[in-house]
Amino acid sequence: MPNFFNEMYSSESALREHYRRFDKWLQGQAPEVIARKRAEADLIFRRVGITFAVYGNDAGTERLIPFDIIPRIIPADEWAQLEAGLVQRVKTLNMFIHDIYHEQNIVKAGVIPAEQIFRNAQYRPEMQGISVASDIYAHIAGVDIVRAGEGEFYVLEDNLRVPSGVSYMLEDRKMMMRLFPELFAQHKVAPVAHYPDMLLDNLRSVAPVGVADPTVVVMTPGMYNSAYFEHAFLAQQMGVELVEGQDLFVNDNAVYMRTTRGPKRVDVIYRRIDDDFLDPLAFRADSSLGVPGLLSVYRAGRVTLANAIGTGVADDKSVYPYVPDMIRFYLSEDPILNNVPTYQCRKKEDLEYTLANLSALVVKEVHGAGGYGMLVGPAATRDEIESFRQRLLARPDGYIAQPTLALSNCPTFVESGIAPRHIDLRPFVLSGKTVSMVKGGLTRVALKEGSLVVNSSQGGGTKDTWVLEK
Repeated sequence: MPNFFNEMYSSESALREHYRRFDKWLQGQAPEVIARKRAEADLIFRRVGITFAVYGNDAGTERLIPFDIIPRIIPADEWAQLEAGLVQRVKTLNMFIHDIYHEQNIVKAGVIPAEQIFRNAQYRPEMQGISVASDIYAHIAGVDIVRAGEGEFYVLEDNLRVPSGVSYMLEDRKMMMRLFPELFAQHKVAPVAHYPDMLLDNLRSVAPVGVADPTVVVMTPGMYNSAYFEHAFLAQQMGVELVEGQDLFVNDNAVYMRTTRGPKRVDVIYRRIDDDFLDPLAFRADSSLGVPGLLSVYRAGRVTLANAIGTGVADDKSVYPYVPDMIRFYLSEDPILNNVPTYQCRKKEDLEYTLANLSALVVKEVHGAGGYGMLVGPAATRDEIESFRQRLLARPDGYIAQPTLALSNCPTFVESGIAPRHIDLRPFVLSGKTVSMVKGGLTRVALKEGSLVVNSSQGGGTKDTWVLEK
């Protein structure tokens, strides 16, 4: 039985210092009061519309993301280590993306094989040699972090295309402050409510050269997208327009938005649409979600897209193993945050090892997201393992494998009472003129006993994340 790190307890009876005050409060709460508050939270989330659309078997349905009232608490010194590691990593990834679309020094130096870049489905040759504002490609990054032991943090993956979940971070905090204001009088919890202001400042800072007062919009695929609530929420919180592709058009090498007062020039587009659908003239011709001619305006430097086209090459799971080498190459520093050891199934010896140890490994699609298309070996049946073996043999270059990490757990309210459940953390890192982030992130929790899959699409929930200030 693995010995999982517990965020709240150092042993069965010993509390960690930063949880003492919270635990004293929790012990003083009557069970019926807690039950009533939890029901109130569900009711408010449903009323506000904090749901996500479900794909697959239950397509078309809306599901409430379960919210747990026991926060994940991070002391100030631990956060300082995490923040330094995140800044280092995201700065490196931006340098890497700029390099591969310009000088390609990292490929010439033999640090990364050329085929890993130029045969990657997320590599966009259309971006080769194109200058983007401030050389920033990943303006918003969601980096998934897990803890395996004391001070032992691992980056599970880098989300650089259209990372989601920040609205749940903000709404979870608002809910905790509404239900339990006394807790925030007792704890010095770093605020997160200013994230939309930081995001807007960040987006405005990377406007095209010469634009003094940029117009920013949030571009959504529409109300049927699983993260539509978040798109609308962020637009409303930033005080900018939420637009779909049909609301925008290109004229005279500029992008305009249709308004009741006539066309209005748009300078920065925070797009929540994948590259393929952005411009039917450049990518998928059948896309009705994009803006014809958008790429030509972008290439001319007359509009900023956040995140940039082509960032996906850096969050591909087959490129992930090279990030520590990238940090050494670009910054001449040792990585502050560890990678999870990763087997690249396109390599003969890694594939052989993976096939021989499927029952002990987690196997993921290199372009996969949302917890889909993966095998969690220790939790899989023999039939599932054999089925996955055939998929691996048919297309080994489409997969990576990793050891099953002993993810930390945190006490969580479940049907049987309070029990430990596995968690991860997604902080949101903003890159513009500077690299910044709020102190906190989205803590996702695997609500099924023993499960290591925290994704909301796979039945996961969320917790408020408290970073304590000194």
